[in-house]
Amino acid sequence: MSAAYRDGDAVPAGAHAPDVGPARRRLRRHLIEWAVMIAVALAITLGVRGYVVQTFLVPSSSMEPTLLVGDRILVDKLAVDWGEINRGDVVVFHSPPNEDCAGGHEAILVKRVIGLPGDHLYSIGDTIYVDGRPLKEAWPHTEPLGPPAVASPRHPYVVGADRYFVMGDNHASSCDSRYWGTISRGAIIGKVFLRVWPVSRFGFL
Repeated sequence: MSAAYRDGDAVPAGAHAPDVGPARRRLRRHLIEWAVMIAVALAITLGVRGYVVQTFLVPSSSMEPTLLVGDRILVDKLAVDWGEINRGDVVVFHSPPNEDCAGGHEAILVKRVIGLPGDHLYSIGDTIYVDGRPLKEAWPHTEPLGPPAVASPRHPYVVGADRYFVMGDNHASSCDSRYWGTISRGAIIGKVFLRVWPVSRFGFL
């Protein structure tokens, strides 16, 4: 007949205490496995955030109606590192040092690419021309090219090598390349591809 022992009871001579070693080892192994999985998950999350996708908050109305103040957007970094930048892409980038339209410097900006390297830009009235062709915009637009609009069909504004001319969709309320010039490819963090907040405005760009 097996005997039961209470905690604290002396174990009679010749009797063997229950072997809890294997159970403890299994528990410790499970804890280590969970710790490793959590560490790997955190590393992947931080890696994705740092090198693949990053979230940004839209701080101003310069991209209305495409992006509203307070929208949260996802930016694809690999689309710039390994892909092409096309006219019409919405990009997030490090602002140039001379950006101070609002009386203060914004470190990160979001705008739409209007001109690519080598493009010739000018405006007539409220129409922007790229290489002599009217820019087909799918977003509202009521402003001419802006300060560089001294450019004319005879003397267009030429986008330099590895440079990009960017503007906000809300042309009338956007501080952009019309005021501080083009941006380099190296300044571009990534392309905006998804609006994640608010839920009512969730959708791909």
